Amino acid sequence: MDLEKLLVDIVSAIVDTPDEVKVVRNENGNNIEFTLSVAPDEMGMVIGRGGKIAKAIRTVVKAASASTGKKVTVDIR
Repeated sequence: MDLEKLLVDIVSAIVDTPDEVKVVRNENGNNIEFTLSVAPDEMGMVIGRGGKIAKAIRTVVKAASASTGKKVTVDIR
């Protein structure tokens, strides 16, 4: 499964300007880190009230990565 595409698809459905969604993948050994960036005025839409949406996004990506055997983190900037 392409985790990067999954992350882009999820976030693009949330924001108003999906063209501004950017994901940078950094793989280091057994760790994969995705750095997600969106338009500054849409950061609240991605984080959600109390960080609930951000936590849900991270949970879905981690669940999808279970078959890879690697630790996946999502950093939202």
